[in-house]
Parts: sequence; structure tokens; C-alpha cells
Amino acid sequence: MFHIGGIGWAFLGLWNGASTILVSEFAAEAVLDVLEGERVTNAVFVPTMLQMLAAVPGAAQRDYSALRSIAYGASPITTPVLKAALRTFRCALFGIYGLTETTGAAVQLDAADHDPDGPRDHLLRSVGRPYPWVELRIVDPLTRAACGPHEVGEVWLRAPNVMAGYFNRPEETAAALTADGWLRTGDGGYLDEAGYLFLTDRIKDMIVSGGENVFPVEVEEALAQHPAVDQVAVIGVPDERWGETVKALVVLRTGAVASADELTAFARERLAGYKLPRSIEFVSELPRTPSGKVLKRELRERFGSRAV
Repeated sequence: MFHIGGIGWAFLGLWNGASTILVSEFAAEAVLDVLEGERVTNAVFVPTMLQMLAAVPGAAQRDYSALRSIAYGASPITTPVLKAALRTFRCALFGIYGLTETTGAAVQLDAADHDPDGPRDHLLRSVGRPYPWVELRIVDPLTRAACGPHEVGEVWLRAPNVMAGYFNRPEETAAALTADGWLRTGDGGYLDEAGYLFLTDRIKDMIVSGGENVFPVEVEEALAQHPAVDQVAVIGVPDERWGETVKALVVLRTGAVASADELTAFARERLAGYKLPRSIEFVSELPRTPSGKVLKRELRERFGSRAV
């Protein structure tokens, strides 16, 4: 209940007169027991949880016939994780994007937009379209000029549910909110011609290598397609020649084997050369917040000066 996703879900349950089931800690197999045994109808998970649930042996053979929908959000999700969740739970999935400052969800990827094997499968990389009462624009963070379709900039939101400001923090409020009420989210992204929002990364996490912008989430998505990769996080590390280069921290699946050269070759088939990781390091786990977000600042502190 300590962040907007949890408390928002609790309020939804109260408003609709629903029973809400809370667990004291997340243990994947135990949560599957709850979903099946309690005949849960609607659930919300962060992407890391979805990945762990789908990986439990026999998860797809369980009875989820009461399950109507699963909402997911709070951190980026890769296409392999989404496809595994769709195969496992066989119910409607809804992607949601929002911030504490927007009182929760402001953008949604509808169930109908989850088309993993169809002509619209590219939408699995999108977080959806804004709700009718939400205004959304993509703005150059330096010039504040509006960006066109597929031009990456900062995501700005304006809506009745956007905060009035941070309590007793006027400087932070002024930095986050424009005079006419737009919230500067700090997230990078772009809109396509149909108005779907595609997030790239936090603006501060963008890597500038040799004058080219590299968005970690794009590299992470490419590496996550490899069958040996369980989790991956990409950061920029200092480089005398290029300013920054791309570094990948990879957690392999249990029992899987892969080399850095193999993963680089795999990524080369999916990415432009300047986006390829110049170093890949294998780790046992990635540091995360309680809501499942990878702590990239901690990764930069631990691995930022290490060459491989």
C-alpha cells in the first residue's frame, strides 16, 4: 500500500464492493495457489511478478477460469514476458502507465491491443493511449518544442488527476509543473500516428554514445529475445573516446549457457551497430525497488567504471 499502484487498486476494490486479497510477501507459487484456489477475478502485478509467475513449472496447466483480467505496470515489460503471461493466464491483459503525480493510471493499453501473433503485435511495446480526460504531448526537453510522430522527447501530461504540487516543496513543484498545468514526467517516449505512446526510458537514463542517442529499453528488448536470457538491464558507462558506451547486465535462465560474444551477435541482428553493448556482464540478480523497478543508479555505481 506504500505506492500509488497498491493503494489505487485497494480503492478500486472498495468502490466496487469487491473482496481484495493481500499477501504479506510475494512468492510466485503461493500466489498461483491464491489465484486458483480463491477464484480470483481480477489481479494487478508488476512485470517482474508476471515473469516469475509464468516461470513456475506447470503454471499454464492450472485453472484460471475465474480470472477476467490482469493489469500490469510500474516498470518496463519485454515482449517475451508479455507473451508468456498471455499463454499462461489466458485472460485479458491491460497495460497501465501513470505516476504518483497523476494519481495512478493515465494511459492504458487495452486487452484488444495485445495481439502477439497478429499484424498489430508491435503494440506490445506500447503503453497504450491516454484516457479521454487526459491530455498528452511529447516535448523536446530542452527547447519545449512539440515533437512529431516517432520523434522521441519527454512525456508531458495534463489532467484533473494531476497533482497540484509537492507538499512544502516549491522548487521541486516548479520544476515538475509548468505554469499552465502540464506535468513533466521525466520519461522519454514518442507517439505513433494512431496516438499510441511508446516509452523509451527515463530521460536521465538515455545513453549518448558518439553523439548518438541510445535508449536502454530498446537494447534490453533485443537481448531479452534470446532464449537463455532471463533478465537484462542496460546502462551507460563512461568512455574516453565515445563519451559513453552501452553495457548490459544479464541474468541467465536457470541451467542456460550463453557467452557475451553470442549475445552480442544475437543483438547485432536486431540493432544498429552504435546501439550494441560494448560489454556484457553476467550477474546473479538485478537490484530492484519493492515495486519491481531496476535500480539503474545502483548499477551505474557498481559497474559504471568496470570494463569487460
